[in-house]
Amino acid sequence: MRTRIAVSAALGLGLVFGAGAPAMSSNQSAPANASTNLAAAVVPGQELEPIRDGKIEKGETAYVDVTVATLWKDSKAPRKVDKPALGKPVDLDKWNENLKSTEVRRGLTGKAETQAVYGSEVTVLETKGNWAKVAVTDQSTPKNKKGYPGWLPTKQLVENDRFGKLKKDQPRAVVTAEKAKFEGIEFTKDVGADPSFNVELPLIAQDVEDVRVALPGGGAAWIDVDDVNVFDIGEKPKKPSGDDLVKTAKQFDGLRYLWAGVSAYGFDCSGFTYSVYRAHGIDIPRDSGDQAKVGKKVSAKDLKAGDLLFFSTSSGTVHHVGMYIGGGKMIHSPNASKTVYVVDWKDWDKGNEFSGARRIL
Repeated sequence: MRTRIAVSAALGLGLVFGAGAPAMSSNQSAPANASTNLAAAVVPGQELEPIRDGKIEKGETAYVDVTVATLWKDSKAPRKVDKPALGKPVDLDKWNENLKSTEVRRGLTGKAETQAVYGSEVTVLETKGNWAKVAVTDQSTPKNKKGYPGWLPTKQLVENDRFGKLKKDQPRAVVTAEKAKFEGIEFTKDVGADPSFNVELPLIAQDVEDVRVALPGGGAAWIDVDDVNVFDIGEKPKKPSGDDLVKTAKQFDGLRYLWAGVSAYGFDCSGFTYSVYRAHGIDIPRDSGDQAKVGKKVSAKDLKAGDLLFFSTSSGTVHHVGMYIGGGKMIHSPNASKTVYVVDWKDWDKGNEFSGARRIL
């Protein structure tokens, strides 16, 4: 049984529930000898009840309330095999099983736009029936200044002004594991999502073995402290080295490619590089063509670990990106028939499509 350390500290909004020490930054656990004879001073769950009107409307801010939401070209784009990705909760393992065939998986091309992980902030651009067109705030693109756009079922979203305030006013826990688990979910009936890589949630308490986070649909849950990094309000991760980026990228060696993917359930090429950099607090554009315009241009002979390698069609359109890892090799997520894997990039580039490299660090 896990040991809880009960402390009644004042956390901004007074968020201490049942047990758990006040939130601390930099992934520092509470000391084992911390005081355990103080009771929580707030009515359990009082400050975690969602503030919402029950509607998803144009112009509002909402949050992804499923493990991973897939954004589509329109409401008619999903196929029958994509049904597990359309529910609440989603069943991503079932969906990946449905996409086992390369041809079926390749059929996502042009139908899906991007994805957004649990807790992601979106702006509602438009609604039509049970669907909403949204822009993912943290995915920059020239397509929309508010973020990367696409359609998803409205049931996969939640409006919750209190969660938004907590995201602004509290420290945050960022999931570093490929997939994690919620434990001790309380004060909500809105369950069924799982935290995965790059999910960011407001931190409201921490003990020796776990962190307590607020959930977008209301309520709170514990996550194993080893599966997250904790940051204070406004704090960013320390600047990574190229080797740090490579280490993160290699976590996903062997993960099957997924068009539009930005999660531990599957990446496309630019979703992979975007997600690896984001895990280290560096935001780059969502798509490869836009990634090719940021950072500093470097020559092939001067490559360093973490540099991005771009490949283009004969017309000059960038269609692929990978990450250089040193020794003439890159790691990438190339297409529906492959997984994330390491290759000698020059040997792989049989069509001589290499069009340049960029250094982000």
